Amino acid sequence: MITMEIANRILRAYETGEPIAPVRDEISGLAAAYAVQRATLDVWVKAGRKPAGHKIGLTSKAVQDQLGVREPDYGTLLGDMILESGAQIAPQAVLQPRIEPEVAFMLKADIEGSKVTADDVIAATDYVMAAVEVCGSRIRGWDIRFEDTIADNASSGLVVVGTKRHKPVHAQLAEVAVRVRKDDTVCAEGKGAACLGNPANAVAWLAITLTGHGRRLQAGDLVMSGAMAKMVPADPGSDFSVDFGTFGTVTLGFNHRK
Repeated sequence: MITMEIANRILRAYETGEPIAPVRDEISGLAAAYAVQRATLDVWVKAGRKPAGHKIGLTSKAVQDQLGVREPDYGTLLGDMILESGAQIAPQAVLQPRIEPEVAFMLKADIEGSKVTADDVIAATDYVMAAVEVCGSRIRGWDIRFEDTIADNASSGLVVVGTKRHKPVHAQLAEVAVRVRKDDTVCAEGKGAACLGNPANAVAWLAITLTGHGRRLQAGDLVMSGAMAKMVPADPGSDFSVDFGTFGTVTLGFNHRK
């Protein structure tokens, strides 16, 4: 079955650290791409890994235009993917790593339905945190299109969350400003509004989309809402300090030792 064949190639890339050729020409449409993603997830869950939430990707209009799409995508977060500020990322922990700043939502109630709003998301959120996603790609050279990234768990890798917890306030989320420093050099800046106008809008999109796929957001889920600024390549030995203003700072490094 082609779905499992593609899933196995992606899984081997995780195991060997060797990226693979794009898979988009073997996948027909979004449903088929998500089927590959689900097949990899099933393997991980059977091996004992625990789902812990979701990540949203492609929330930036510029990236959507680049890939020729008009909607975000999503992937699954597993418990062992979530780290705390100050984490040192081991070599090969994430293939071809890139980082992007985001707002993370911790849910206290389930969310589902075809007309979920940002206000519904705020009401169902326990707290929000500054966070950094360490994106990765099992596709060689990040040569991706929509089907590639969806099949590859939305180009997920790891998540590094901050220590400060904040009450979610809709208007405030759009105004959260971020500045990314790589080895003391500012390399990216952005705002919450870059994420579909407001990070809560992105989570509402995810709730609606999951409902259409027969799933739902659940209490206890951590949801990464999408990028507030451009992705920045993470080189071996590099250190990052990501300043979210009143939301705090998230730090992480990429250990160059093997």
